[in-house]
Amino acid sequence: MKDLRTTNILLLIIVIPLVFYILKILSFIFIPLIMAMFISILFLPLMRWLKKRRVPQIISILIVIVIFIGVFKIGGELVKISSAEIRATEDVFFKKAETKIVDLVLIVEDFFGIERVQGETILHHYLNEDTYAKKFGSTIGFLSNMLSMTLMTAFFVILLLSESINFQKILNSTLFKLKHASVRTFMRIENDILKFIKVKFIISLFTGVGFSIACLIFDVSYPIFWGLFAFVFNFVQMIGSIISVLALALFAFIELDPSGTLLLFVLSIIFVQVVLGGVIEPIMMGKTFALNVVTVLVMLMLWGYLWNVPGLIMSIPLTVFIKIVLEQFPRTKVIADLMSGTKPQIKIVKKRG
Repeated sequence: MKDLRTTNILLLIIVIPLVFYILKILSFIFIPLIMAMFISILFLPLMRWLKKRRVPQIISILIVIVIFIGVFKIGGELVKISSAEIRATEDVFFKKAETKIVDLVLIVEDFFGIERVQGETILHHYLNEDTYAKKFGSTIGFLSNMLSMTLMTAFFVILLLSESINFQKILNSTLFKLKHASVRTFMRIENDILKFIKVKFIISLFTGVGFSIACLIFDVSYPIFWGLFAFVFNFVQMIGSIISVLALALFAFIELDPSGTLLLFVLSIIFVQVVLGGVIEPIMMGKTFALNVVTVLVMLMLWGYLWNVPGLIMSIPLTVFIKIVLEQFPRTKVIADLMSGTKPQIKIVKKRG
């Protein structure tokens, strides 16, 4: 028995890194599939409601596609408005930004003793043609990857909603042997992830609105753009809120004079993030996502390393999924308890006699 247990542990040590390696190599398949699973969970209540009303499945899927198109249309219009807003004042802003950046770079150069060629401008020295070419090439590659990921995600969403891929049956045939256990686990996963997506969307929406209002109050340019920026980056766990605050604070440094107004503006956007992300979001989540800080940080690093930005966005739902599955088995429930920060429950059996 001891030899068998040792063999199982060694196999587990070999299998786990192999699984993560496969997840990283085949990320172009797994990322759209997991994202499609989360998106399809959002529409499952609507699909069930339409099914009760005896609406044909093909019409139900067409309704979901129309909703998708409507959401992308609204997002596209907002991007157009923010782009028009940037184009309208880009000349004035870039002149002001160049002055501020040049002054800041000169201070840094004097401090570190950096010397440039006589007559060479700062922008030409630090931003040469090769740099622009590399940035342009990387941008084209990013857009092409994003387009392919979006199309694959849409394809997987249709397969999941049409039940061509049945996630509950996959759970039943792989992890759980009893149908009741697989259905119960799937319903819990569905409810928890659905709640997470709803709460995250609401908090991100109000964060974006708060950033836009702060920009309007303090006369900072491009309030719609910064609202969209904060809304999108707020979906990246922990890191996204820090990035949005730092980016807007640096932009405000160019726009506003370094005085009390700049300090009040930075404090206002920090206040929005702290109240919404640090107070209201945990209250709305309740005990659904009882994960300790160490687990969150480790999973952020793990999924971020495997799948980059999509991994950071999906890290918490994936961790919750793993935790729920681990809770279903007595041998792995201890790991789930450690992930949630609760004390593992150890049953003590008393011998009679």
